[in-house]
Amino acid sequence: MKTTRPLPSRPNVNALFGEVRVVRSKQRPRHILVTGGAGFLGSHLCERLLKAGHTVICVDNFSTGLERNIRHLRNFDRFSVLKHDVIHPIDIEVDEIYNLACPASPPHYQADPVHTMKTCVLGALNLLELAARTGARIFQASTSEIYGDPLVHPQVEGYWGNVNSFGPRSCYDEGKRSAETLFFDFNKKHHVEIKVARIFNTYGPHMRPDDGRVVSNFIVQALKGQDITIYGDGSQTRSFCFVNDLIDGFQQLMATEPSFTGPVNLGNPVEFTILELAEMVIQMTGSRSKTIRNPLPTDDPRQRRPDISLARRELGWQPMVPLATGLEKTIHYFDRLLAEEAHELAEIA
Repeated sequence: MKTTRPLPSRPNVNALFGEVRVVRSKQRPRHILVTGGAGFLGSHLCERLLKAGHTVICVDNFSTGLERNIRHLRNFDRFSVLKHDVIHPIDIEVDEIYNLACPASPPHYQADPVHTMKTCVLGALNLLELAARTGARIFQASTSEIYGDPLVHPQVEGYWGNVNSFGPRSCYDEGKRSAETLFFDFNKKHHVEIKVARIFNTYGPHMRPDDGRVVSNFIVQALKGQDITIYGDGSQTRSFCFVNDLIDGFQQLMATEPSFTGPVNLGNPVEFTILELAEMVIQMTGSRSKTIRNPLPTDDPRQRRPDISLARRELGWQPMVPLATGLEKTIHYFDRLLAEEAHELAEIA
């Protein structure tokens, strides 16, 4: 039988994720629908809303969302889970809707590009129709991919983008752009209260090990002692926002006056090269991994950094967690997760 290292004791949640910040509602507790609620961002949002006293309905088709992300939330009697694909209509009485339903990493959204486009467009349409019927305020998790491979740096909300309409990333990029169009048309024609956030690179606990995004890739490869794969020469840049900061931004945007719709950039304006990120992960994990280079994927953005002036002014929001602090918490999470998976495999063997 293959031997593995002992399974570590389960740490305190606050020690692992950082202290969970709770934004106490000044309004009555609400019934809130979170689509994509078992995903990376959705599970953190569900927890935050539950701890603020709301009733939360988590909707997910579990194509990329994970049951383990929400297992601990089932202890709340105000939490329910509905397995459902948002490309089909849904009819639930709710006060607020957060639309986070869509695979967000290139390997996952490219696996079935037609379904990704349906999720973006039909999902938005179905949820907007629900919001119009119930009078619910609705939040759209849009994306920095709206800007494509940008010719303006840093990216401001008024920039229209540089997007390929038929490349390998188009199902997601153009799907999210179309969803924004639907949101603003429903706002103008049906007076639906909308909030649109353009999310930049975010990382933290509850990411999938096979997510395919740069932070999870580097950490998992480093912890396994594998070579760290850098696409291109590593000089392309990203800005990395820790998940707790992003969820703060979601709630602060949702609490603004109806007249403020967005879109608003939510992300960390501190920029790093991909090579700098790889070196940080290797150092922080104590790994002996080496970096290897592969060709840059088609349409991969060369620069990505948000201008968050609007978020600072209208929301009073800016990220607070430095990259090194967030990486430490994320490495801890993946180290525990990989140890659990190894322990389960050893028991099966």
